[in-house]
Amino acid sequence: MYWVLPLRQPADIPAGWNCNSRSFLIAVSPATRWAGLLPRNFDESAAMSATPRRPCLLQTALLLIGVLPLALTAADQPAAGQAVADQPAAGKAAGEERAAGKTSRPNLVWVMADDLGYGDLGCYGQQVILTPHLDQMAKAGLRFTHFYAGATVCAPSRSVLMTGQHHGRTRVRGNAGQGNPEAQALQPGDTTVAKVLQQAGYRTALIGKWGLGDVGAAETGLPRKQGFDEFFGYLHQGHAHNHFPDFLWRNETRVSLPNVIVPKGDHGAGYATQAVQFADDLFADEALKFVVENKSRPFFLYWSMVIPHANNERTRELKDGSDAPDHGPYADRDWPNPDKGQAALITRMDSYVGRLMTTLREQGLTENTLVIFTSDNGPHNEAGHNLKRFNPSGPYTGIKRSLTDGGIRVPLIAWWPGTIAAGRESDHVGYFGDWMATAAELAHTDVPEGCDSISFLPTLLGQPQRQGEHEFLYWEFHERRFTQAVLYQGRWKAIRRGGPGAPIALYDQQADVPEMQNVADQYPQIVQKITEYMNTARSASGHWEPKL
Repeated sequence: MYWVLPLRQPADIPAGWNCNSRSFLIAVSPATRWAGLLPRNFDESAAMSATPRRPCLLQTALLLIGVLPLALTAADQPAAGQAVADQPAAGKAAGEERAAGKTSRPNLVWVMADDLGYGDLGCYGQQVILTPHLDQMAKAGLRFTHFYAGATVCAPSRSVLMTGQHHGRTRVRGNAGQGNPEAQALQPGDTTVAKVLQQAGYRTALIGKWGLGDVGAAETGLPRKQGFDEFFGYLHQGHAHNHFPDFLWRNETRVSLPNVIVPKGDHGAGYATQAVQFADDLFADEALKFVVENKSRPFFLYWSMVIPHANNERTRELKDGSDAPDHGPYADRDWPNPDKGQAALITRMDSYVGRLMTTLREQGLTENTLVIFTSDNGPHNEAGHNLKRFNPSGPYTGIKRSLTDGGIRVPLIAWWPGTIAAGRESDHVGYFGDWMATAAELAHTDVPEGCDSISFLPTLLGQPQRQGEHEFLYWEFHERRFTQAVLYQGRWKAIRRGGPGAPIALYDQQADVPEMQNVADQYPQIVQKITEYMNTARSASGHWEPKL
């Protein structure tokens, strides 16, 4: 049953209905029309978009008439406890349109910076670096304040994102380097979010940095073997250090670039002596081209930027790893060049996001495209720049390679005009592994078995009462001494350096944001609960056994 109701106050609006609370609520059955008053080509979305200050004639007529049934059919009524058609139930596919004028399966764009800190954006407290486009994206969308990367370094974080499994169960659990390429490659049996979406009918593309497979011994993880229809970028993370490389990969073919480099190793790493083409500029062009070419069908774009990651080899050789094309608005600042370059890279990254938003508007895709922006882990200190100048971790302790929140808590902004209400903020506790369930729900397909993934779509839709929560989140780190971290109930953070017999440090995030006060002695029962989970959280992995 659908009704036209004269509602003026939000409190009058029945829960779950899509409405314009400034004037009235209207819902129209796709099978019927209001004979005699509404034309058959009546546009519900146009009626709802009329200015609330001066109602249109249609709105005035409806308000005068009062309550009128459009079509009295029992089939149109949602059963008790059933989600209304425009709000899919958590964890299940929704087979109808979620809102008038929008297709039920949106395009999905995951934009990820490399080594961007929680505090590197203006909308997250940055005071020095300019990020106007991302700040506007946050104002027009939803800003998460308690979201986590999959790991504290790049390869395992990306593996968690792709597989929907936490750090102790995903395939790639560390940066393996050139000595053991198979350890940093997804395998044929792995199910990635790209495969899930590809099988659901999405066109899929990876633009930028991959890090989960390479030609040769690690070829099982090549992007097109893991669910991507198209790939352009870097396969190897060492190659991705070089912002002006002499080649990139298009699918499995090397594409030469006019940059002249001093090579370091045989994977393309090094630094440019003649810098002509900046890789991330090419990625921006390629990403926007993909959007335009696929605007008529559902698509998944994984835009994996390299900036503001440092060129580590350039830092070692030239003491400046912030290899930006120019210093932009910071050129006249009285700063060392590494500081100018770091700020310039972030502002350049922000400009790419602005170009994406413009393209989506020009192509008429804004109301049918969910855009997520985030970072793969905490901020780096590898360019020779001054961390104190920018305070990239915000209020949190640690940076990349730390399991305190400075190393793993990341900015995450969700933008979907017409579906995500503007100017919202959420303290929902989620992590990269949740993208699998979220994307599957939006694509109306199933979540693969064996995932550690909870859809955060209810939070996107402003329905916190439907939002599932993790009891535990888990991370580990294999460089130097094996370290584990667990977040329990979204509040209690435990870190253990060493094996099962090592002591656990416990931090209460509600009372101790920077995680400086170890309260393990005060809460032995919580320590015991976390210890039991930590001892069983990870699965065996021949490549990633703890080195105690």
